[in-house]
Amino acid sequence: AYRLQSLITDILDVARIEAGTLILERDSLNLTDLITTAIVDAENQVNISGKRIEIAYSHKQLQQSQEKKDLIVLADKDRILQVLSNLLGNALKFTKEGRITITTDNEDNQVVVKVKDSGTGIDREIFPKLFEKFASKSDKGTGLGLFISKNIIEAHGGRIWAENNPNGIGSTFAFTLPIVG
Repeated sequence: AYRLQSLITDILDVARIEAGTLILERDSLNLTDLITTAIVDAENQVNISGKRIEIAYSHKQLQQSQEKKDLIVLADKDRILQVLSNLLGNALKFTKEGRITITTDNEDNQVVVKVKDSGTGIDREIFPKLFEKFASKSDKGTGLGLFISKNIIEAHGGRIWAENNPNGIGSTFAFTLPIVG
């Protein structure tokens, strides 16, 4: 039932995107808190799956200090959580064991969010059409999540991209959002 509900939601989101009726309810929100929420959800998935995966988060400009950094963005909370959940879900799907790291950094009045995993990496065949509809090498995926995520991020004035990690292990997905203030 959960998977069917998720599929229906994705199809409706695609229809809204293609019709130009995707509505964002923007508000000032703390991206750090939203990332923490997405991580808790992902850790619950890890616990259920029995995989041995560590999930870590850090803000690059504050690695030397232990204080929590609030990153305030003007965004639709549910839609950005949808993007974070999708990127973490994909990282979990393609990582058998190891580490998933989320980092944030400030660059040119934007926050850059990166989700790096130690999984299989992005298949060479899929790479050119990664953010298109129905692009998937997964048995369980529909290939709609990255298409939806791309459109959500672009509707917020950001951009999204992906790359295989230079060491040949895993991939990194990243997106930007404008910072408020």
